[in-house]
Amino acid sequence: MAKILIVDDSAFARNTLSRIVEHGGHEVVGRAENGSEAMALFKSRNPELVTLDYLMEGQNGDDVLDEIMQHDSSAKVIMISGSGDHAIGARALEGGAKFFLEKPLVFRDILKVIDQVMVA
Repeated sequence: MAKILIVDDSAFARNTLSRIVEHGGHEVVGRAENGSEAMALFKSRNPELVTLDYLMEGQNGDDVLDEIMQHDSSAKVIMISGSGDHAIGARALEGGAKFFLEKPLVFRDILKVIDQVMVA
């Protein structure tokens, strides 16, 4: 079971991801809708894994990923985007993300990726 922080500016996406990861036996230790909330929760809750949306108001996922990695270079982050731009995934992986997923998310795929990232 992993302790997971979910970061997405969409309440619907946060709630959906929360239900999926909890159904998979994981614990949601926080939900953030922007980069500053994400960093505050990351520092205070010490999640084992972060799901991070790329397209958010204010800071985008690249900026938040950079901050997370500066704080903890061994952090496990799964970047998520619905933009269809494959360059985002490449940048995320270069920036330290362990995996990149494209929306729409598939229930089974999310849990499989979480398991893969947690054992890596």
